[in-house]
Amino acid sequence: MGKTLFDKIWAQHVVDQVEGGTDVLYIDRHFIHEVTSPQAFDGLRERGIDVARPQQTVATADHNVPTINQDQPIREKLSRFQVDTLTQNCEAFGLELYGLGHPYQGIVHVIGPELGITRPGMTIVCGDSHTSTHGAFGCIAFGIGTSQVEQVLATQCLLQAKPKRMRITVDGILQPGVVSKDIILYIIAQLSASGGTGYFVEYAGSAIESLSMEARMTICNMSIEMGARGGLIAPDETTFSYMKGRQFAPQGEAWNQAIDYWRTLYTDAEAQFDKEYHFKAEDISPMITYGTNPGMGIGVDETIPKPENPSASFKKSLDYMGLSAGDSLEGKSIDYVFIGSCTNARMEDLRMVANFNKGKKKSEEVNVMVVPGSRQVREQAIAEGLDVVFREAGFDFREAGCSACLGMNEDKVPKGAYCISTSNRNFEGRQGPGARTILASPLMAAATAIEGRIVDVRKGFELTE
Repeated sequence: MGKTLFDKIWAQHVVDQVEGGTDVLYIDRHFIHEVTSPQAFDGLRERGIDVARPQQTVATADHNVPTINQDQPIREKLSRFQVDTLTQNCEAFGLELYGLGHPYQGIVHVIGPELGITRPGMTIVCGDSHTSTHGAFGCIAFGIGTSQVEQVLATQCLLQAKPKRMRITVDGILQPGVVSKDIILYIIAQLSASGGTGYFVEYAGSAIESLSMEARMTICNMSIEMGARGGLIAPDETTFSYMKGRQFAPQGEAWNQAIDYWRTLYTDAEAQFDKEYHFKAEDISPMITYGTNPGMGIGVDETIPKPENPSASFKKSLDYMGLSAGDSLEGKSIDYVFIGSCTNARMEDLRMVANFNKGKKKSEEVNVMVVPGSRQVREQAIAEGLDVVFREAGFDFREAGCSACLGMNEDKVPKGAYCISTSNRNFEGRQGPGARTILASPLMAAATAIEGRIVDVRKGFELTE
Protein backbone atom coordinates (compact mmCIF):
# COMPACT_ATOMS: atom_id res chain seq x y z
CA MET A 1 0.00 0.00 0.00
CA GLY A 2 1.22 3.49 -0.81
CA LYS A 3 2.24 5.96 1.88
CA THR A 4 1.24 9.53 2.54
CA LEU A 5 3.91 12.22 2.70
CA PHE A 6 3.27 12.49 6.42
CA ASP A 7 3.77 8.74 6.91
CA LYS A 8 7.06 8.80 5.02
CA ILE A 9 8.58 11.61 7.07
CA TRP A 10 7.27 10.26 10.36
CA ALA A 11 8.67 6.77 9.73
CA GLN A 12 12.10 8.19 8.91
CA HIS A 13 12.24 9.91 12.31
CA VAL A 14 10.97 7.20 14.67
CA VAL A 15 13.83 6.23 16.98
CA ASP A 16 11.87 3.82 19.17
CA GLN A 17 8.35 2.91 20.19
CA VAL A 18 7.07 2.96 23.74
CA GLU A 19 4.60 0.34 24.91
CA GLY A 20 1.12 1.53 24.09
CA GLY A 21 1.97 2.93 20.69
CA THR A 22 3.72 6.21 21.52
CA ASP A 23 6.70 6.93 19.28
CA VAL A 24 10.05 8.41 20.22
CA LEU A 25 10.40 10.93 17.40
CA TYR A 26 13.74 12.49 16.46
CA ILE A 27 13.57 16.27 16.01
CA ASP A 28 15.70 17.85 13.28
CA ARG A 29 15.17 21.49 14.22
CA HIS A 30 14.06 23.13 17.45
CA PHE A 31 13.08 26.80 17.54
CA ILE A 32 12.72 28.63 20.85
CA HIS A 33 11.71 32.13 21.95
CA GLU A 34 11.48 34.17 25.12
CA VAL A 35 8.03 33.11 26.34
CA THR A 36 7.93 29.29 26.51
CA SER A 37 11.60 28.47 27.14
CA PRO A 38 12.58 29.83 30.62
CA GLN A 39 11.01 26.98 32.63
CA ALA A 40 12.54 24.42 30.27
CA PHE A 41 16.02 25.75 30.93
CA ASP A 42 15.32 25.80 34.66
CA GLY A 43 14.43 22.12 34.39
CA LEU A 44 17.76 21.35 32.76
CA ARG A 45 19.59 23.17 35.55
CA GLU A 46 17.68 21.31 38.23
CA ARG A 47 18.68 18.00 36.66
CA GLY A 48 22.24 19.11 35.98
CA ILE A 49 22.19 18.32 32.26
CA ASP A 50 23.19 20.17 29.10
CA VAL A 51 21.38 20.70 25.82
CA ALA A 52 21.86 17.46 23.87
CA ARG A 53 22.50 18.97 20.43
CA PRO A 54 22.78 22.75 20.70
CA GLN A 55 23.54 23.17 16.99
CA GLN A 56 19.97 22.06 16.19
CA THR A 57 18.29 24.71 18.33
CA VAL A 58 17.78 28.29 17.12
CA ALA A 59 16.47 31.07 19.37
CA THR A 60 14.96 34.46 18.63
CA ALA A 61 13.10 37.17 20.54
CA ASP A 62 9.70 37.85 19.03
CA HIS A 63 6.56 37.50 21.14
CA ASN A 64 6.63 40.51 23.41
CA VAL A 65 9.45 42.59 22.07
CA PRO A 66 8.65 46.26 21.41
CA THR A 67 8.13 47.26 17.79
CA ILE A 68 9.48 50.78 18.24
CA ASN A 69 12.92 51.87 19.50
CA GLN A 70 14.34 48.36 19.50
CA ASP A 71 17.81 49.87 19.80
CA GLN A 72 16.93 51.12 23.27
CA PRO A 73 16.41 49.19 26.55
CA ILE A 74 12.97 47.54 26.72
CA ARG A 75 10.70 49.73 28.84
CA GLU A 76 8.07 47.15 29.80
CA LYS A 77 9.37 45.25 32.84
CA LEU A 78 8.11 41.72 32.08
CA SER A 79 9.15 41.91 28.42
CA ARG A 80 12.62 43.07 29.38
CA PHE A 81 12.94 40.26 31.94
CA GLN A 82 11.88 37.59 29.46
CA VAL A 83 14.20 38.79 26.69
CA ASP A 84 17.11 39.13 29.10
CA THR A 85 16.44 35.64 30.46
CA LEU A 86 16.48 34.19 26.94
CA THR A 87 19.82 35.88 26.29
CA GLN A 88 21.29 34.51 29.51
CA ASN A 89 20.00 30.99 28.86
CA CYS A 90 21.38 30.90 25.31
CA GLU A 91 24.77 32.07 26.55
CA ALA A 92 24.79 29.49 29.36
CA PHE A 93 23.84 26.57 27.12
CA GLY A 94 25.70 27.58 23.96
CA LEU A 95 22.70 28.21 21.70
CA GLU A 96 22.44 30.44 18.62
CA LEU A 97 20.37 33.54 19.42
CA TYR A 98 18.95 36.06 17.00
CA GLY A 99 18.08 38.71 19.57
CA LEU A 100 17.07 42.33 19.20
CA GLY A 101 19.55 44.11 16.97
CA HIS A 102 20.64 40.93 15.20
CA PRO A 103 20.13 41.03 11.42
CA TYR A 104 18.25 37.69 11.56
CA GLN A 105 15.85 38.62 14.38
CA GLY A 106 12.15 38.19 13.78
CA ILE A 107 9.11 36.03 14.33
CA VAL A 108 10.33 32.46 14.65
CA HIS A 109 8.05 31.15 11.87
CA VAL A 110 9.20 33.87 9.50
CA ILE A 111 12.97 33.63 10.03
CA GLY A 112 13.19 29.83 9.74
CA PRO A 113 12.00 29.72 6.13
CA GLU A 114 13.61 32.98 4.99
CA LEU A 115 17.04 31.88 6.26
CA GLY A 116 16.85 28.38 4.76
CA ILE A 117 16.86 26.75 8.20
CA THR A 118 13.49 25.15 7.44
CA ARG A 119 13.85 22.35 4.88
CA PRO A 120 11.66 19.65 3.31
CA GLY A 121 11.51 16.33 5.09
CA MET A 122 12.38 17.72 8.52
CA THR A 123 10.68 17.35 11.86
CA ILE A 124 10.42 20.81 13.44
CA VAL A 125 9.04 21.86 16.82
CA CYS A 126 8.73 25.05 18.84
CA GLY A 127 6.92 26.10 21.98
CA ASP A 128 4.37 27.90 19.81
CA SER A 129 1.25 26.47 18.20
CA HIS A 130 1.84 28.14 14.83
CA THR A 131 4.95 26.06 14.19
CA SER A 132 2.68 24.37 11.66
CA THR A 133 3.73 27.22 9.33
CA HIS A 134 6.91 25.34 8.41
CA GLY A 135 4.83 22.47 6.99
CA ALA A 136 4.51 24.52 3.80
CA PHE A 137 7.96 23.13 2.91
CA GLY A 138 6.88 19.50 3.16
CA CYS A 139 7.93 18.81 6.72
CA ILE A 140 6.26 17.70 9.94
CA ALA A 141 6.13 20.82 12.10
CA PHE A 142 4.03 21.37 15.19
CA GLY A 143 3.87 23.29 18.45
CA ILE A 144 4.81 21.83 21.82
CA GLY A 145 4.41 22.75 25.50
CA THR A 146 7.13 23.99 27.83
CA SER A 147 7.72 20.54 29.37
CA GLN A 148 8.22 19.19 25.86
CA VAL A 149 10.62 22.04 25.07
CA GLU A 150 12.72 20.75 27.96
CA GLN A 151 12.40 17.20 26.61
CA VAL A 152 13.73 18.20 23.20
CA LEU A 153 16.55 20.30 24.66
CA ALA A 154 17.61 17.34 26.81
CA THR A 155 17.29 14.52 24.26
CA GLN A 156 16.64 15.94 20.77
CA CYS A 157 13.65 13.58 20.79
CA LEU A 158 9.99 13.81 21.68
CA LEU A 159 7.36 11.29 22.84
CA GLN A 160 4.46 11.56 20.39
CA ALA A 161 1.33 9.64 19.49
CA LYS A 162 0.95 9.51 15.73
CA PRO A 163 -1.99 11.60 14.48
CA LYS A 164 -4.49 10.46 11.88
CA ARG A 165 -4.12 11.74 8.32
CA MET A 166 -6.44 14.14 6.51
CA ARG A 167 -6.18 15.53 2.99
CA ILE A 168 -7.86 18.76 1.94
CA THR A 169 -7.91 19.32 -1.82
CA VAL A 170 -8.66 22.72 -3.34
CA ASP A 171 -8.94 22.78 -7.12
CA GLY A 172 -9.70 25.57 -9.55
CA ILE A 173 -8.86 29.25 -9.98
CA LEU A 174 -9.36 31.88 -7.31
CA GLN A 175 -11.46 34.97 -7.97
CA PRO A 176 -9.66 38.33 -8.21
CA GLY A 177 -9.19 39.72 -4.71
CA VAL A 178 -9.16 36.25 -3.12
CA VAL A 179 -5.82 35.13 -1.65
CA SER A 180 -4.42 32.33 0.49
CA LYS A 181 -5.73 33.79 3.77
CA ASP A 182 -9.22 33.55 2.31
CA ILE A 183 -8.64 29.91 1.37
CA ILE A 184 -7.74 28.85 4.89
CA LEU A 185 -10.44 30.98 6.55
CA TYR A 186 -12.96 29.40 4.17
CA ILE A 187 -11.76 25.88 4.97
CA ILE A 188 -11.92 26.50 8.72
CA ALA A 189 -15.41 28.01 8.39
CA GLN A 190 -16.53 24.88 6.53
CA LEU A 191 -14.96 22.39 8.94
CA SER A 192 -15.23 24.41 12.20
CA ALA A 193 -12.54 25.26 14.75
CA SER A 194 -12.47 21.61 15.85
CA GLY A 195 -12.88 19.92 12.47
CA GLY A 196 -9.22 18.87 12.25
CA THR A 197 -8.81 17.63 15.81
CA GLY A 198 -6.65 14.51 15.94
CA TYR A 199 -5.39 14.92 12.37
CA PHE A 200 -2.35 16.12 10.51
CA VAL A 201 -3.51 17.76 7.28
CA GLU A 202 -2.00 17.59 3.81
CA TYR A 203 -3.16 20.34 1.43
CA ALA A 204 -3.32 19.46 -2.25
CA GLY A 205 -4.99 20.40 -5.51
CA SER A 206 -4.34 22.82 -8.34
CA ALA A 207 -5.27 25.92 -6.33
CA ILE A 208 -2.74 25.00 -3.63
CA GLU A 209 -0.03 24.09 -6.13
CA SER A 210 -0.43 27.48 -7.82
CA LEU A 211 0.41 29.36 -4.62
CA SER A 212 3.76 30.93 -3.81
CA MET A 213 5.73 29.65 -0.82
CA GLU A 214 4.71 32.62 1.30
CA ALA A 215 1.05 32.00 0.47
CA ARG A 216 1.47 28.31 1.33
CA MET A 217 2.92 29.30 4.70
CA THR A 218 -0.27 31.24 5.43
CA ILE A 219 -2.33 28.11 4.71
CA CYS A 220 -0.23 25.83 6.93
CA ASN A 221 0.08 28.48 9.65
CA MET A 222 -3.65 28.35 10.41
CA SER A 223 -4.03 24.56 10.32
CA ILE A 224 -3.97 24.67 14.10
CA GLU A 225 -7.04 26.93 14.05
CA MET A 226 -9.25 24.03 12.98
CA GLY A 227 -7.82 21.85 15.73
CA ALA A 228 -5.31 19.99 13.55
CA ARG A 229 -1.91 18.97 14.89
CA GLY A 230 -0.35 20.62 11.85
CA GLY A 231 -0.49 20.95 8.08
CA LEU A 232 1.90 20.31 5.23
CA ILE A 233 2.22 20.69 1.47
CA ALA A 234 4.39 18.49 -0.74
CA PRO A 235 7.57 20.26 -1.89
CA ASP A 236 7.89 21.05 -5.60
CA GLU A 237 9.79 23.34 -7.97
CA THR A 238 8.22 26.37 -6.27
CA THR A 239 9.70 25.16 -2.99
CA PHE A 240 13.15 24.51 -4.43
CA SER A 241 13.26 27.87 -6.21
CA TYR A 242 12.35 29.68 -2.99
CA MET A 243 15.06 27.89 -1.00
CA LYS A 244 17.95 28.08 -3.43
CA GLY A 245 20.73 30.40 -2.27
CA ARG A 246 19.27 31.19 1.15
CA GLN A 247 21.70 31.76 4.00
CA PHE A 248 21.58 28.30 5.57
CA ALA A 249 20.26 26.25 2.66
CA PRO A 250 22.55 23.50 1.31
CA GLN A 251 25.12 24.70 -1.20
CA GLY A 252 26.99 23.09 -4.12
CA GLU A 253 26.90 19.30 -4.22
CA ALA A 254 25.00 19.23 -0.92
CA TRP A 255 22.22 21.15 -2.68
CA ASN A 256 22.05 18.57 -5.48
CA GLN A 257 21.87 15.74 -2.96
CA ALA A 258 19.18 17.54 -1.00
CA ILE A 259 17.09 18.09 -4.12
CA ASP A 260 17.32 14.38 -4.98
CA TYR A 261 15.91 13.53 -1.55
CA TRP A 262 13.28 16.27 -1.55
CA ARG A 263 11.89 14.99 -4.85
CA THR A 264 10.92 11.74 -3.06
CA LEU A 265 8.69 13.65 -0.66
CA TYR A 266 5.18 13.20 -2.02
CA THR A 267 2.08 11.16 -1.27
CA ASP A 268 1.87 7.96 -3.30
CA ALA A 269 -1.10 7.76 -5.66
CA GLU A 270 -2.56 4.73 -3.88
CA ALA A 271 -2.09 6.13 -0.36
CA GLN A 272 -5.14 6.23 1.89
CA PHE A 273 -6.16 9.06 4.22
CA ASP A 274 -8.39 8.72 7.27
CA LYS A 275 -10.50 11.61 6.03
CA GLU A 276 -10.69 13.70 2.85
CA TYR A 277 -12.35 16.98 1.85
CA HIS A 278 -12.62 18.66 -1.56
CA PHE A 279 -13.33 22.33 -2.22
CA LYS A 280 -13.64 24.49 -5.34
CA ALA A 281 -11.50 27.63 -5.46
CA GLU A 282 -14.25 29.47 -7.35
CA ASP A 283 -16.57 29.15 -4.33
CA ILE A 284 -14.26 31.16 -2.09
CA SER A 285 -14.96 34.85 -1.48
CA PRO A 286 -12.90 37.40 0.47
CA MET A 287 -13.41 36.15 4.02
CA ILE A 288 -13.94 37.83 7.38
CA THR A 289 -14.67 36.46 10.84
CA TYR A 290 -17.57 37.63 12.97
CA GLY A 291 -17.07 35.75 16.23
CA THR A 292 -14.42 34.72 18.73
CA ASN A 293 -12.87 31.71 17.04
CA PRO A 294 -11.46 31.44 13.51
CA GLY A 295 -14.18 28.98 12.49
CA MET A 296 -16.78 31.73 12.75
CA GLY A 297 -16.13 33.07 9.27
CA ILE A 298 -18.23 34.25 6.33
CA GLY A 299 -17.70 35.72 2.90
CA VAL A 300 -17.69 39.52 3.08
CA ASP A 301 -20.91 39.56 1.03
CA GLU A 302 -22.69 37.14 3.39
CA THR A 303 -24.54 37.69 6.66
CA ILE A 304 -23.88 36.23 10.09
CA PRO A 305 -25.66 32.86 10.35
CA LYS A 306 -29.00 32.58 12.18
CA PRO A 307 -29.05 29.08 13.69
CA GLU A 308 -32.45 27.78 14.78
CA ASN A 309 -31.13 26.80 18.19
CA PRO A 310 -28.04 28.89 18.82
CA SER A 311 -25.70 27.58 21.49
CA ALA A 312 -24.78 29.57 24.57
CA SER A 313 -21.23 29.96 23.21
CA PHE A 314 -22.55 31.34 19.91
CA LYS A 315 -24.64 33.93 21.76
CA LYS A 316 -21.75 34.80 24.06
CA SER A 317 -19.44 35.27 21.10
CA LEU A 318 -21.81 37.65 19.30
CA ASP A 319 -22.46 39.56 22.52
CA TYR A 320 -18.72 40.06 22.98
CA MET A 321 -18.39 41.26 19.39
CA GLY A 322 -21.42 43.56 19.66
CA LEU A 323 -23.05 41.83 16.69
CA SER A 324 -26.29 39.96 15.97
CA ALA A 325 -27.26 36.96 13.88
CA GLY A 326 -28.32 38.09 10.42
CA ASP A 327 -26.05 41.16 10.44
CA SER A 328 -23.98 42.07 7.41
CA LEU A 329 -20.45 43.27 8.20
CA GLU A 330 -19.91 44.92 4.85
CA GLY A 331 -19.88 48.65 5.53
CA LYS A 332 -19.16 48.28 9.24
CA SER A 333 -16.87 50.99 10.67
CA ILE A 334 -13.48 49.83 11.95
CA ASP A 335 -11.19 51.50 14.49
CA TYR A 336 -7.89 49.67 13.98
CA VAL A 337 -6.12 47.76 11.23
CA PHE A 338 -3.23 45.44 12.08
CA ILE A 339 -1.07 44.09 9.25
CA GLY A 340 1.43 41.62 10.64
CA SER A 341 1.94 38.29 12.52
CA CYS A 342 3.47 34.96 11.49
CA THR A 343 0.44 34.53 9.22
CA ASN A 344 0.79 37.62 7.03
CA ALA A 345 3.93 39.69 7.66
CA ARG A 346 6.23 38.54 4.87
CA MET A 347 7.41 40.47 1.83
CA GLU A 348 4.57 39.33 -0.41
CA ASP A 349 2.05 40.49 2.19
CA LEU A 350 3.66 43.90 2.53
CA ARG A 351 3.97 44.27 -1.24
CA MET A 352 0.30 43.32 -1.63
CA VAL A 353 -0.74 46.04 0.80
CA ALA A 354 1.63 48.66 -0.62
CA ASN A 355 0.50 47.98 -4.19
CA PHE A 356 -3.11 48.44 -3.14
CA ASN A 357 -2.52 51.54 -1.01
CA LYS A 358 -0.06 53.39 -3.23
CA GLY A 359 -1.30 56.91 -3.82
CA LYS A 360 -4.15 56.53 -1.31
CA LYS A 361 -4.69 57.90 2.20
CA LYS A 362 -6.10 55.98 5.13
CA SER A 363 -9.36 57.02 6.71
CA GLU A 364 -8.89 59.54 9.52
CA GLU A 365 -11.04 57.30 11.71
CA VAL A 366 -8.66 54.34 11.57
CA ASN A 367 -5.32 53.61 13.24
CA VAL A 368 -3.18 51.40 10.98
CA MET A 369 -0.14 49.46 12.12
CA VAL A 370 2.18 47.55 9.76
CA VAL A 371 4.62 45.25 11.57
CA PRO A 372 7.06 43.23 9.43
CA GLY A 373 7.69 39.63 10.40
CA SER A 374 11.45 39.94 10.57
CA ARG A 375 14.26 42.44 10.43
CA GLN A 376 15.17 41.15 6.97
CA VAL A 377 11.61 41.73 5.77
CA ARG A 378 11.70 45.24 7.19
CA GLU A 379 14.99 46.09 5.52
CA GLN A 380 13.81 44.66 2.20
CA ALA A 381 10.60 46.68 2.45
CA ILE A 382 12.64 49.83 3.00
CA ALA A 383 14.93 48.94 0.08
CA GLU A 384 11.86 48.67 -2.16
CA GLY A 385 10.39 51.94 -0.87
CA LEU A 386 7.37 50.31 0.72
CA ASP A 387 7.94 52.20 3.95
CA VAL A 388 7.44 55.45 2.03
CA VAL A 389 4.17 54.16 0.58
CA PHE A 390 2.95 53.17 4.04
CA ARG A 391 3.87 56.45 5.66
CA GLU A 392 2.37 58.52 2.85
CA ALA A 393 -0.84 56.55 3.32
CA GLY A 394 -0.75 57.37 7.04
CA PHE A 395 0.23 53.89 8.21
CA ASP A 396 2.50 53.33 11.23
CA PHE A 397 5.39 51.20 9.89
CA ARG A 398 7.15 49.49 12.78
CA GLU A 399 9.98 47.09 13.64
CA ALA A 400 9.78 43.30 13.63
CA GLY A 401 7.87 41.27 16.21
CA CYS A 402 4.62 39.46 16.98
CA SER A 403 3.08 42.76 18.10
CA ALA A 404 -0.71 43.16 18.16
CA CYS A 405 -1.30 39.58 17.05
CA LEU A 406 -1.46 38.67 20.75
CA GLY A 407 -0.96 41.98 22.51
CA MET A 408 1.86 40.85 24.80
CA ASN A 409 3.71 44.15 24.39
CA GLU A 410 2.45 47.73 24.16
CA ASP A 411 0.76 47.07 20.80
CA LYS A 412 -2.81 46.52 22.03
CA VAL A 413 -6.27 47.32 20.72
CA PRO A 414 -8.44 49.24 23.25
CA LYS A 415 -11.48 47.71 24.91
CA GLY A 416 -14.53 47.71 22.67
CA ALA A 417 -12.61 48.79 19.55
CA TYR A 418 -12.90 46.80 16.31
CA CYS A 419 -9.71 45.69 14.58
CA ILE A 420 -9.33 44.13 11.16
CA SER A 421 -6.30 41.90 11.63
CA THR A 422 -4.20 39.77 9.29
CA SER A 423 -3.24 37.56 12.25
CA ASN A 424 -4.56 34.09 13.05
CA ARG A 425 -6.75 34.30 16.16
CA ASN A 426 -9.80 36.31 17.16
CA PHE A 427 -10.23 34.99 20.71
CA GLU A 428 -11.69 37.24 23.41
CA GLY A 429 -9.00 39.66 24.54
CA ARG A 430 -6.43 38.30 22.10
CA GLN A 431 -5.36 41.77 20.95
CA GLY A 432 -6.01 43.43 24.29
CA PRO A 433 -8.64 43.22 27.06
CA GLY A 434 -12.04 43.73 25.47
CA ALA A 435 -10.63 44.14 21.94
CA ARG A 436 -12.84 42.91 19.09
CA THR A 437 -10.86 41.19 16.34
CA ILE A 438 -12.02 40.47 12.80
CA LEU A 439 -9.62 38.27 10.84
CA ALA A 440 -9.07 39.00 7.15
CA SER A 441 -6.52 38.95 4.35
CA PRO A 442 -3.91 41.67 3.74
CA LEU A 443 -6.00 42.91 0.81
CA MET A 444 -9.14 43.20 2.91
CA ALA A 445 -7.13 44.95 5.62
CA ALA A 446 -5.65 47.39 3.10
CA ALA A 447 -9.06 48.28 1.68
CA THR A 448 -10.54 48.70 5.16
CA ALA A 449 -7.70 51.03 6.13
CA ILE A 450 -8.53 53.33 3.21
CA GLU A 451 -12.30 53.29 3.55
CA GLY A 452 -12.54 53.15 7.35
CA ARG A 453 -15.11 50.39 7.00
CA ILE A 454 -15.27 46.80 5.85
CA VAL A 455 -15.51 46.64 2.07
CA ASP A 456 -15.50 43.93 -0.55
CA VAL A 457 -12.17 44.26 -2.39
CA ARG A 458 -13.83 42.88 -5.53
CA LYS A 459 -16.02 45.98 -5.80
CA GLY A 460 -14.73 49.31 -7.07
CA PHE A 461 -11.02 48.67 -6.60
CA GLU A 462 -8.27 48.14 -9.12
CA LEU A 463 -6.46 44.98 -8.08
CA THR A 464 -2.89 44.37 -9.20
CA GLU A 465 -0.72 41.29 -8.95
